[in-house]
Amino acid sequence: MASLLSSGVLLRRNPHILKLPPYLSFLCVLIGVAWLLVLPLDNYSRNTYISENALLPGQVHTYFAGSDQNVFRGYKREIDALEDKPNIEVNDKLEEILKASGLKVARQSYEYKSAGQTYTGENIYAILHAPRGDATEAIVLVAAWKNMEGKLNRSGIPLILTLARYFKRWSLWSKDIIFLVTADSTAGPQAWVDAYHDTHQSPAIDSLPLKSGALQGAIVIDYPFDHRFHSLHIAYDGINGQLPNLDLLNTVVSIASGQMGIGVSLQQMWQHSDSYQDRLQTMLRGMMNQGLGHASGPHSSFIPYHVDAITLQPFGDGWQDEMAMGRVIESTFRSLNNLLEHLHQSFFFYLLMQANRFVSIGTYLPSAMLVAVNFTIMAIFLWVKSGYPQSTNSKTPSTVEAEEKTSQLNSSQKGNAKVITAEESSAVRERELLLPLAVVAGSQFLGVLPLYIFNHTPQNMLTPVFVSFAVANNALPYILSRTLTHLFNPTTQQYQLIKSFSLLLLGLFLSSLATLNFSLAFLVGLLATPLTYIYPTSSTSALSYVLKAVLALVLSVIAPTAVLVAASWSWGLSIEKVLTQAAYGWDVWGMNTQVVVWCVWWPAWIVGGVLLFGRPREETTKLNERGQESKAVI
Repeated sequence: MASLLSSGVLLRRNPHILKLPPYLSFLCVLIGVAWLLVLPLDNYSRNTYISENALLPGQVHTYFAGSDQNVFRGYKREIDALEDKPNIEVNDKLEEILKASGLKVARQSYEYKSAGQTYTGENIYAILHAPRGDATEAIVLVAAWKNMEGKLNRSGIPLILTLARYFKRWSLWSKDIIFLVTADSTAGPQAWVDAYHDTHQSPAIDSLPLKSGALQGAIVIDYPFDHRFHSLHIAYDGINGQLPNLDLLNTVVSIASGQMGIGVSLQQMWQHSDSYQDRLQTMLRGMMNQGLGHASGPHSSFIPYHVDAITLQPFGDGWQDEMAMGRVIESTFRSLNNLLEHLHQSFFFYLLMQANRFVSIGTYLPSAMLVAVNFTIMAIFLWVKSGYPQSTNSKTPSTVEAEEKTSQLNSSQKGNAKVITAEESSAVRERELLLPLAVVAGSQFLGVLPLYIFNHTPQNMLTPVFVSFAVANNALPYILSRTLTHLFNPTTQQYQLIKSFSLLLLGLFLSSLATLNFSLAFLVGLLATPLTYIYPTSSTSALSYVLKAVLALVLSVIAPTAVLVAASWSWGLSIEKVLTQAAYGWDVWGMNTQVVVWCVWWPAWIVGGVLLFGRPREETTKLNERGQESKAVI
């Protein structure tokens, strides 16, 4: 026990050990970033594969062709005539067509309110009951009347009607098939899937009069043009960074590229050379979509309910036609029809480099964890440092007094002198926790204000409210710091504890978030990294003022408001548009990215500003005869 105590004392008092944590923290960030950058290399990523043997993708012959193309063209003419008609009139015609195919049809109205705007519409869907099933499982084929860009799904709607008529003729289905046409690509799918699982808000959202069994998967058709296409683009990102089972993507890729000879692309990488640069760009685009946590298509609303879903988007000019698209969907549904249980064997956490290459969570997670652990390392270091007696390297009054006491010991008391020295070495300062805890807790609760303001402000007021908040945000850390200094005059130890608690919370939140939304945790951690190296100082030298000005500039650049402005500019969107979509995501999709920004990242940034402008009061300490520390404030 004595040896362990002496070893602990040596480690704590070793000046070389005390200098390591800041460098170790910075090294963790560098390794985390480097780890991410090597993932596209062949040695760190691997080829995709089908884990669920029952899927058997591309093993069946498809028959969607010939006379079905004439049916498609007939439906397309009717859809073109409905282009400018109201939603109700469109659904009246769709209901007539679906009933003529021998299907049971139902409709659902919905209404959402967000940012002072009202979003209304009506969904229509039909159910094909499986001849060989017991109505306990179902697959969904979705086509929104308007896609994410607001364009008419000109070929998607006729294709889903044609497939409904075509599937009805087959008796091989063991699962029910639901054909869903939503009024838009955002609110409509969310209203329908919420009502299907009885989590909708009545009476704004109608309940579904017809239902089937548990949803096993969903395929969305987004086909807004009427010319031939070259390749398929797959959108797979879900809300809050959730992803569908990788087997579903691999099945569609295998069918499209292997059976049908159609190229597949991801993350709007229309041309992919399989080079390191293209792999990295695809991965970073996927991380950005996952980090934002928004819906990338109608399929995104299904994924939170553990319904694996993707959106298929033809693109380019080529020789593939709507029949080829129909055969891809037919073969995919034949594969999903084979499932004996819900998709579960493959990965739910992954980063895709291209359609045939990915990295799993076990490979990429350490990069985000290393970025998060840099905050934890510094938090622990500051906690330990706050308990040390003040430095005795210089001849402070406490040093002189301690030396005088040592010199008074006679030779017969040398053994006792060694005991006192060990006690002095192991002495721990009493930590004053109340003020640091109050400051950090207050900053955390302060994050509720912007979270509430931006999610409840009318759309026409979002820009002036944001500008006002951004201006106040830049001044807030200085005001809080001056107020803290004036009222409480914190010591260096208290500032160390404030920073320790703030970084500890930040590291804890980001480490937990990394397992749920890796990309968001990594991006926030990287942007918050400078907060690790911000310290208060009472020095009045010119160099300290210059350093403080530089750090203040860095702090302004990494502020959430500044990052939001830069992101809006890079996307070519206005602040009003971005904040409106964020509020819409909060109210309709249940998006929680704002919680991370305003209740995790922003409070840590506020504390960083308070530290930067803080002026710790000076104090001297001395050790009494028992090796305990007493303080004198100057």
